[in-house]
This record gives sequence, C-alpha cells and structure tokens, in this order.
Amino acid sequence: MDNPASRHGEQSNPFVSVPIEVSVSVGKARPLIRDLLTMGENAVLTLDKRVEDPVELYVGDRLIARGQLEELDGEQAGQLAVRLTEIADLQNGLG
Repeated sequence: MDNPASRHGEQSNPFVSVPIEVSVSVGKARPLIRDLLTMGENAVLTLDKRVEDPVELYVGDRLIARGQLEELDGEQAGQLAVRLTEIADLQNGLG
C-alpha cells in the first residue's frame, strides 16, 4: 500500500533522484603475477565461486545486498540481472 508520508519525504529530499553506481561481485581470483603476464586471449581465470553461488552488490566498498544472477527473457533476452535475496541493514551491514 502507498504511504503518503514516505512519498512526501521523497519529494522533499533532492537526493532520492541522484543515480548511484552499484557494482556486482561474482568472485575473486588470486593468480601469480607470472601467470597473469602469460595470459592471452581466451585464457581462463578461475574464480573462488561457482555459478550458482550468490553474488554481492556494493555501493563503493559497502556491501548492500546479495543475490542470484539471472538472464532476462523476452525483449531483453540475454541481458544479465540480479534477483536480490538478502538486503543489508544499512546501519549494521549483512550478517
């Protein structure tokens, strides 16, 4: 249900329409520098996560949520998206 009080707060706060960049981390790798220097096109860098593992969403260096990668259908077929499965308490972070 629409809450008029929250809508009024949004209208009086100019920051709610400022876009922010959200980064999605799918995993990390720790190769040796010599391995990176010898990598070429079509080389494979193995990450520490599996395809079905949750991804992490960040604003700057702050973890804000976790989710699952999905591929969209229809007119946006092939486009990647994230279905949020866990939202951070912005005061305390994720557990």
